[in-house]
Amino acid sequence: MAICTLHKLAYRITKPPSLSLSARAVITRSSASSAKVADRIVKLFAIDPAGHKREVVGLSGQTLLKALSNQGLIDPASHRLEDIDACSAECEVHIAQEGLEKLPPPSYDEQYVLKRNSRNRVLNKHSRLGCQVVLAPEHQGMVVAVPEPKPWDIP
Repeated sequence: MAICTLHKLAYRITKPPSLSLSARAVITRSSASSAKVADRIVKLFAIDPAGHKREVVGLSGQTLLKALSNQGLIDPASHRLEDIDACSAECEVHIAQEGLEKLPPPSYDEQYVLKRNSRNRVLNKHSRLGCQVVLAPEHQGMVVAVPEPKPWDIP
């Protein structure tokens, strides 16, 4: 009896620890994404409301809003959620034609938010919501203009 108990204890000590499902998912994800951070870097240029050209560095898979807010061009507190339903178009940006051609077309919801928040309800073809533009390697060198805040957006 004592020998059987000792064998069970020895097995428990030498047995590899079992991982929870979430821990296994994290390990799988981190080993599967073996791409270096340097391979995910997307450099683009932003023109601030004062007209100064600034280099913005973002990561592939990150939203344009996040990259611009990291550089201080868009106030992160003005847009807490990266969800189209909570968007008030404070993250509106104007993208140069070369960059627009590399982006997927705006969704119906994105167009609605942009039209709803424009003064004359006309959609500028270069306007996009920064929270809806996901950066990718092909956006390298894209030029983005951050417009001045609209008078009705300023507290």
